[in-house]
Amino acid sequence: MENADIPKKILNQYATILDDWVPKDASIAIAIKDRYIYYDPGMHDIHLKEGQDIQAGSIAEVTIKERRKVEVVMDNTLYGMSYFGMGYPIDVKGEPGALIIILPPNFHVLKRDQLQFLTGKREDEWYPIAIDQVTYVESLHKKTWFYTNADHYNISFTLKDLQLRLPRFFLRIHRSYIINMNCIEKISRDFSSNLVITLVDGTELPVSQTYINEVRSMLGF
Repeated sequence: MENADIPKKILNQYATILDDWVPKDASIAIAIKDRYIYYDPGMHDIHLKEGQDIQAGSIAEVTIKERRKVEVVMDNTLYGMSYFGMGYPIDVKGEPGALIIILPPNFHVLKRDQLQFLTGKREDEWYPIAIDQVTYVESLHKKTWFYTNADHYNISFTLKDLQLRLPRFFLRIHRSYIINMNCIEKISRDFSSNLVITLVDGTELPVSQTYINEVRSMLGF
């Protein structure tokens, strides 16, 4: 079935219906058989293209193949940025398809499960620190550290664990760094034209190519 065979108004109806309950930063995709036929990007944009083939292992493939609802956090392997996706089996003019809602990767974490503070260790003492005081988190020498304007602490969580449980104002920018977006002072480029984020305390952290699309999408530039 070609895209032209499906009236655009049918596809727009799905997006219109979802508008009442889907968050405004969500992207909406519709896939039929082996390709995407509709994409409405939101703030969390994974840059799908209408007519693009469905990739193996994607939410669309699993939803269409198994004809069931799918909810899963996807890493950045397929589309260059992490996301939480919900796939719903649908039929469009008799063809099996999937409606996919694309959201930030930590969206699925219930509010009560999000971390409200981090308890860090310094020397032989533990300190509970309110989450909004954390400027960034770092993985270094197989340990995880978090930083405030005043100090730094060791913590038992991995960055992967934290990425799923930190509030939505935290952003993964590198395999070694998660930053508090409220603590960004500026974004610039180094001598190699790589993005560098400077925090309000003067700390400069690189943005890796792996996360650049996600950073641009979340910060809107």
